Amino acid sequence: MALIQAAHSGGVATITLDSPANRNALSLALMAELLAALEAAAGDDGVRLVELRHTGPVFCSGADLKETQTGDGDALPVARLGEVLTALAEHPKPVLAVVAGPARAGGLGLMAAADVTICADAAHFAFSEVRLGVVPSVISAVVLPRLTSRAAAELFLTGDVFDGPRAAQIGLVSRSVPADDLDAATQALRESLLRGGPGAMRATKRLLRERPVDMAELTALSVRHFTSAEGREGVAAAREKRTPTWLP
Repeated sequence: MALIQAAHSGGVATITLDSPANRNALSLALMAELLAALEAAAGDDGVRLVELRHTGPVFCSGADLKETQTGDGDALPVARLGEVLTALAEHPKPVLAVVAGPARAGGLGLMAAADVTICADAAHFAFSEVRLGVVPSVISAVVLPRLTSRAAAELFLTGDVFDGPRAAQIGLVSRSVPADDLDAATQALRESLLRGGPGAMRATKRLLRERPVDMAELTALSVRHFTSAEGREGVAAAREKRTPTWLP
């Protein structure tokens, strides 16, 4: 039985964690399917946005503890988690995560690795690793750049539970909304993310990730995109008060 569901419509590749029986835990099988779905979306020119969702009440409970207890070395789920987080963070298309329910540990890594994450106010989260006697090491690569340093220290060291509004306050998620507003808020974000030029979105993602400070490099990047076919089409569309041709 598939643990990931993938669908494509209107430029959006929807990838859904679909293992509610174990709270969408990050098993080796689920992560392999997730990586395959992300790779397929990356190679599909018709995909403009990746939307990560979940079935069941829980977004993701973190690493599969059954496999963690019995596995060793490369057989441990955490051994492949970094590959998943990298595939999300470095995906050429923008990634929007929609979180309607709780997440723990590695699940928070998925949320942080997405470019934009929206959650329900009532969803609750925890960096629960220390309470299991382990370290939030792999997820720190994507989580720590999002969080304030004080919040990171408190939440990593205590493992305490916090809600959606706190997650937004500290930068783990982009926005937290009442559960009844989640669909409408997601649709608004989806429409906004689809408006950008595909090439510009890829380059902007790299800019956000790499954060170069050399002004000559940054100037060359701007000139390159202003003079590209996509840039010229965008400027022409703005001047002519029409939608650019790349909108799906």
